[in-house]
Amino acid sequence: MNPSPLDLDTLRRLAIEQPAAGVTRLLALAVSATFLLAVLDLVRRGRLKEEYTPIWVVVATGLMVSAVWFDGVRLITRAVGAWTPSSTLFFLGLMFLLVLCLNYAVRLSGISGRVTVLTQEVSLLREELGRLRENGGPGDAAAGLERT
Repeated sequence: MNPSPLDLDTLRRLAIEQPAAGVTRLLALAVSATFLLAVLDLVRRGRLKEEYTPIWVVVATGLMVSAVWFDGVRLITRAVGAWTPSSTLFFLGLMFLLVLCLNYAVRLSGISGRVTVLTQEVSLLREELGRLRENGGPGDAAAGLERT
């Protein structure tokens, strides 16, 4: 009555060695190839800066390699101690998105500081322009500036 229990190592090995369906691998290859073509087309049209191209080409190529060489995903799964290759792929995708978000947060922080400085400079220029107009024009304003 008592079925033989499978130990955790056996269950993990079965989950890792589960064969990937050919249709799934073919679909993953088609999607990653389409993604690569989309990235290259965006660069060609000038809608994606060239500085981001290597990142997205590496991502698309990595997806293509993982679709073709699924044993590599299994190898990584064993190395990180995950139970299934899909959880490894989700983990790697999550780490990529985390790094990408951090990169954009750093860039936005820098831009925010630059916008503050630009706003202050525009405010000073507007004040100066207002003084120039009050003094009767640029010639009078230049003379006024020399007096101060």
